Amino acid sequence: MKETCSFLIIFLLPVIYAEAQIHSESSAITPAGYQAQVISEIWWWMLGISSFISALVLLLLIVGLKLRREGTPRPPGGDLWFIVSLGLVLPFVILTGLLLYMLIATNKLIPPNADLTINVTGHMWWWDVEYPAEKIRSANELYIPTGKDIRVELRSRDVIHSFWVPSLSGKTDAIPGLVNTHWLRAERPGTFWGACAEYCGLQHARMMFYVVALSPENYERWVNERKRSKVPTAAQSAGLNAFMDEGCSECHAIKGTNAQGDVGPDLTHIGSRLSLGSGTAVNNYGNLAAWIANPQAIKPGNKMPRAYLPPEQLHSLTSFLMALK
Repeated sequence: MKETCSFLIIFLLPVIYAEAQIHSESSAITPAGYQAQVISEIWWWMLGISSFISALVLLLLIVGLKLRREGTPRPPGGDLWFIVSLGLVLPFVILTGLLLYMLIATNKLIPPNADLTINVTGHMWWWDVEYPAEKIRSANELYIPTGKDIRVELRSRDVIHSFWVPSLSGKTDAIPGLVNTHWLRAERPGTFWGACAEYCGLQHARMMFYVVALSPENYERWVNERKRSKVPTAAQSAGLNAFMDEGCSECHAIKGTNAQGDVGPDLTHIGSRLSLGSGTAVNNYGNLAAWIANPQAIKPGNKMPRAYLPPEQLHSLTSFLMALK
């Protein structure tokens, strides 16, 4: 009875884990793109075969223990039969089948011709995003059209990072001094969570990003909106002055102003972003003000120093940045 319970628990653990993953925000086994679909199929086949082998081994263990307790003598040549059939023939058949299947499956992942190219550079601990043809720059968010093959050229400015969007694709490393190519394709609109999948230091777990898939029409609308500079209004001039006086422009850029820094994220459209600090906090007025005042309290180790601003200047600066949509 105990052996049977142990067998059921071990056999069901992968299924329970898989079910939990299905209901998560973004998962490799809930694909929304072509590459992810192929990877998901491979995962399910591997799960099924490994579960079958685990069940077979546990079943043989239970049978062996039962026969030993009953004192049943082993048949002549029984050991040799087990070695040949289960130790040689069965592994050969399973591994050969898996090899053939993997060759066919990976052949489906040959990169297609790109409909759009995006440059993504990993930093400790955020992602710089650039659309070279459209002259658009952002951070920690990729907007892509559905049904299109997206070429992502990956770079790193410091250490090795790894770009991974579980629901859309596999993982590709961003290595200093090299340009690696990653492919994305979303078959349906949605917002998909991504992360750095290579340990890269203190805030590795807070180096997340989002891929927002839009219909082709909505994507074109987004591109046209992002091409327009957000020139500050007279009411926002105090916030822009605080931005320049505090030295924020040495690290950050805002299109349409004299701020041209490239050390930190481009802030041209920061008011419309989903998160702050590469997925660390929801983007709203309160969190942005707290981030400006003391970013180390929210994401220790990041390269942005705290700002010693009086409340009036902090309010003006925060309101100005939130208006950049």
